[in-house]
Amino acid sequence: MKINNKKIYFASDNHLGAPDYNSSLEREKYFVQWLDFIKKDAKEIFLLGDLFDFWFEYKKVVPKGFVRVLGKIAEISDSGIPIHYFVGNHDLWMNDYFQKELRIKVYRNPKDFNIMNKTFYIGHGDGLGPHDIGYKIMKKVFTNSFAKFLYKLIHPDIGIGIGQYFSQKNKILSGEKDIKFLGDDKEWLAKYSRKKLQEKHRDYFIFGHRHLPMQIELNENSKYINLGDWINHYTYGVFDGNKFETKKWKI
Repeated sequence: MKINNKKIYFASDNHLGAPDYNSSLEREKYFVQWLDFIKKDAKEIFLLGDLFDFWFEYKKVVPKGFVRVLGKIAEISDSGIPIHYFVGNHDLWMNDYFQKELRIKVYRNPKDFNIMNKTFYIGHGDGLGPHDIGYKIMKKVFTNSFAKFLYKLIHPDIGIGIGQYFSQKNKILSGEKDIKFLGDDKEWLAKYSRKKLQEKHRDYFIFGHRHLPMQIELNENSKYINLGDWINHYTYGVFDGNKFETKKWKI
């Protein structure tokens, strides 16, 4: 049932900063328009990672730019609407800036939620399931506290520049194969969700990372949903207490 006509909103994979300043700024403005639109009836907002194409926090420095989206998130948070942020593979190097400055909750792993009498399992989606051993090893290296300490010894102008370069190079190497639908039985996050269902029932499994909006029936009572992205699709999720819908933002 609906609760005071309030809704739960979900979005993922903006990759702001890529591929260049002007196109990123245009997409950032679209996303801020969406945030302005949903704040009127949002009960909670879930952002499922990779808001930025590269993010690294030094002790006193964060990447330049993105003032519109950060300001809007702070405004919505200050208004009393809870915002949940799930760290993605392009923003692994968050520390406490979002918690302290934006006053939002940050998660590094998928998490269970009970929302309007429905059960949700929510996460970014990277590194889940049995595949991609190379990335899982790389993630352990990148999140290692000593490795982060060493990287912080690099001047921010150089360190952030290096990070942005390799972040872009990674997407060029992965190419179009990562945004093609593999089929209900082969989508690896759907396979991961089916395995998690064996442990515990969830009504919805919500992920980003794939950059491809999709809904897959796991069984008659459970769905896997991928939110798509704000690069090519401009899609988001909304749950009103009765049903979950994937919608496209008008641009």
